[in-house]
Amino acid sequence: MSLAQTVDQAIRAATQRLGPGTDSARFDAELLMAHALGTGRSDMFLKRMGDPAPAQFADLVERRATHEPVAYIIGEAHFWGLRLAVSPAVLVPRADSETLIEAARAALADRPPQRILDLGTGSGCLLLAALDEWPGAAGVGIDSSGEALAVAARNADQHSRPGQVRLLQRDWHAAGWQADLGRFDLILANPPYVETAAVLEPTVRDHEPATALFAGPEGLDDYRVLIPKLPALLAGGGIAMIEIGATQAGPVGAIAAQAGFATALHHDLAERPRALELKILLGNRSPSA
Repeated sequence: MSLAQTVDQAIRAATQRLGPGTDSARFDAELLMAHALGTGRSDMFLKRMGDPAPAQFADLVERRATHEPVAYIIGEAHFWGLRLAVSPAVLVPRADSETLIEAARAALADRPPQRILDLGTGSGCLLLAALDEWPGAAGVGIDSSGEALAVAARNADQHSRPGQVRLLQRDWHAAGWQADLGRFDLILANPPYVETAAVLEPTVRDHEPATALFAGPEGLDDYRVLIPKLPALLAGGGIAMIEIGATQAGPVGAIAAQAGFATALHHDLAERPRALELKILLGNRSPSA
């Protein structure tokens, strides 16, 4: 790209460059340009389209051409109206996951949660979205990755009040990880659920953290470990909202039933199965955490 290009011309050229490799070439180019300019898209469209294109824009476009996620290039993503820091240590927050918050809001409309647990918090997107919805609640987020927790801490500093969020490095594959957490009115989880041999887009496969994606040959390994621990973590009347893959409602529902849960399925805006709501059946509560 020529340094003599205007912002508008450079965006058009970048759209052509990215077109074969992405289904959102124009939007990606706009986001990258706004980032290079240090402004928002709206301000860019209103005031900057005739300005000279910044020199660093070309490098950003080439990174995107190798399928690096835009969120990693610009260091942020939006979720539930929140502007969140992201890095390659965490999954890129996706709008589909907002289904968990929407479903929890409906399920808990008459009983706002006081304590919220986010299992595998990553960027903290689910936990902070829930606390945005219920600002009087307190939240705990756990993750096995210290790098992910550092990202979550940055976001918690921006989007929660002091002392509202507690972040802990825990691995649910290790014994006793849940012993001192207490009970929660709402548990959120987006565990790894991709089959090991699944074919993924290069943007995901080559850049997002594999430990947050893959969960054995059926994509069920983490559900089998995690779900049986949840009854001891739920307060009376509490619910767990678990993200699932589009074909996993049946097998994950069976794991939940074996653990003593009744389930309800929630779909995302594309009508794909996205979340299972878990409630403890009467008489199946574990006596302690």
